[in-house]
Amino acid sequence: MTTTKKIYIGSDHAGFKLKKQIERWFKKNHVNYEDLGNLVLDQKDDYPDFAVKVAKRAVKEKTIGILLCGSAQGMCIAANKIKGARAVVPFSLKEARLAKEHNNANIICLSGWYSHLHKTTRMLEVFLTTPFSKEERHVRRLKKIKQLEK
Repeated sequence: MTTTKKIYIGSDHAGFKLKKQIERWFKKNHVNYEDLGNLVLDQKDDYPDFAVKVAKRAVKEKTIGILLCGSAQGMCIAANKIKGARAVVPFSLKEARLAKEHNNANIICLSGWYSHLHKTTRMLEVFLTTPFSKEERHVRRLKKIKQLEK
C-alpha cells in the first residue's frame, strides 16, 4: 500500500509501542509518514500536546492523522478541538470505513492499551484507502458540522 500524501502520526507514552509497530509496518508497505512525537518513551508526557500537532498538520495539509494514547478517547477529544479536524475512534473495520465514507474523517485515534497490531493495520488499510462518498446527504451534514466551528 503506497500513499502519496504524507500521513502524520503521534502518540503519548501509552500508545508509543503500538506507534513504533505501525511505523515498521508503514516502512514495509512504503507509506509516506512523519512522526510528530513523542519521539522517545516518556511516562510523563501529555497526549494533548501530540493531538494538537498531528491535527493541525492533517488539517493544514488536507491529509490523514493517526493518534495513539491509552484509550484513544483523550486524543480524539483533544484533536477535535482543532478547527477542521474530524477525529474518530473506530472499533471495527466497518466503523473505520464509514468514518471515511460518510463523515470524511481525517484523523483516526487508536488505543495503545486495547489494540493489537493485526487489527490495527487492517483498520488503517481501510481508513487510508476508503474515499469520502461525496453523497449529497453527507456533504450537507459536514457543512452543518463546519458551521459549528464558527
